[in-house]
Amino acid sequence: MSERLAGIEAFVAAVEAGNFALAAVRLQRTRSAVAKSVARLEARLGTRLFQRSTRSQSLTEDGQAYYERCRRALSELDAADAAVEAGRSTPRGRLRVTAPVLIGREMVAPLLLELAAAHPELSLEMVFSDSVVDLVDERIDLAIRSGPLADSSMLAARTLGRQWMGVYASPGYLARHPAPGDLEAMIATAGSDHRFVGYSRDTGPHPWQFHGADGQVKSFHPPARVTFSGNSLEANKLAALAGMGLARLPAWLVADAVRQGTLVRVSEEPVPYGYALQAVWPQARALPLKTRAAIDLLASRLPPLLAQGGPGTATGPGERTVI
Repeated sequence: MSERLAGIEAFVAAVEAGNFALAAVRLQRTRSAVAKSVARLEARLGTRLFQRSTRSQSLTEDGQAYYERCRRALSELDAADAAVEAGRSTPRGRLRVTAPVLIGREMVAPLLLELAAAHPELSLEMVFSDSVVDLVDERIDLAIRSGPLADSSMLAARTLGRQWMGVYASPGYLARHPAPGDLEAMIATAGSDHRFVGYSRDTGPHPWQFHGADGQVKSFHPPARVTFSGNSLEANKLAALAGMGLARLPAWLVADAVRQGTLVRVSEEPVPYGYALQAVWPQARALPLKTRAAIDLLASRLPPLLAQGGPGTATGPGERTVI
């Protein structure tokens, strides 16, 4: 029975990963072990499950039918495991979490390390990535995602807070370039009097987004006078500190610099703009205790951390806003 299940697991992993090598990585086995498991499964069934060539592999007709039934069977086994896990009194087992690089390292990881330290039978594995990871394919228990979510019947979500955004600059920069009267005026003039720190993603330069006075979301693309651009908000913060221009940054990231007076929030926004931070997990009949404990901890501890420097935050001794 053990070998039979191992063969089915290897077969399903090979189908979903696309080849034996990637299936081996997912299952933490060697490629030859995965290939042998599938070969023994084919021998037991008396049929070929894959059509193989030197460059590709595809399912046979029997393989496709067998995969669909095996996938459902493994899903039922996963649900059974989750039901048992949900009935436990203490989190245990492996908790695999993915989160964006910056907020994952600075906020999520420290909190989840506290959870792991409080529960010695819990093993924590974190994957830091700014790309959207497929939770089912990568066997992820929990994902932390920023911004709007795509519709999915396979996933569940819970809002953890918001990353409030602001426009910041160094006092030295503002001494050379007077602050815009308001953000809508800056957008209207395309920021003609200013230099900018830009943020780029894999898809290209990322626009600054605001709520206008009418409450509608508006986008501003910094013009050609971008003196620094990067795909790291930490690096953009350093560029702003160095006086290279106006930067659109999360309030929590620059809260210390604002308190110390090394960065200044350039203007208030009538309707603050923030990106929702959400916990996302595969939909299941019973949520495992380890996942529920992580979500509850993040939901209780992240909001005050994200609120640093955001709307309604008290002004400290070194803080000021240029309007």
